[in-house]
Amino acid sequence: MENKKDQTPVQVPATGLTKLLFGKHPKRTLTRVVVLVVFTIVTFKFVLLPIRVSGVSMFPAYKDGQTLVVYRMAFARQDPQRLDVVAIKLPRYNIVLLKRIIGLPGETVSIHSGYVFINGKELQEDHVKARLPWNENPTELGKDEYMVIGDNRAMSQIDHDYGVCLRTEILGKVIF
Repeated sequence: MENKKDQTPVQVPATGLTKLLFGKHPKRTLTRVVVLVVFTIVTFKFVLLPIRVSGVSMFPAYKDGQTLVVYRMAFARQDPQRLDVVAIKLPRYNIVLLKRIIGLPGETVSIHSGYVFINGKELQEDHVKARLPWNENPTELGKDEYMVIGDNRAMSQIDHDYGVCLRTEILGKVIF
């Protein structure tokens, strides 16, 4: 007949490395690590989008090589506003552009001698430091269309990506 003492499992003491990595409660530590990994994946997949500026179209507000964070949920409860700096996904080119919203749905936007006009009135743009004499015929924006442009108007108009984008192409607003 066996003794009950012989049936109890023997606990092996944790080694120094195991104790260092997982502490006194390895199950709790593993749970925390899993929760942290899931939280990070969800955050960077659906809430925050890190981007790196490539080019000078948003100079001087944002510089080439600078890393920014885009808040994807910024427009979940409100529409984009004029002068918001947004990330735009252009599916046909598979790139993300960083631009400033200047025209809202239903407005008519034009550019004369480097100055932007909304429904015939000049838009005050204190963030634009230098301008070339760009000209753009009036564009009437549709229901879900926004006019976007970079801040660096000292660039040649030909070298600058700007124009109309759809609401569905706006990924979010730059927050950092």
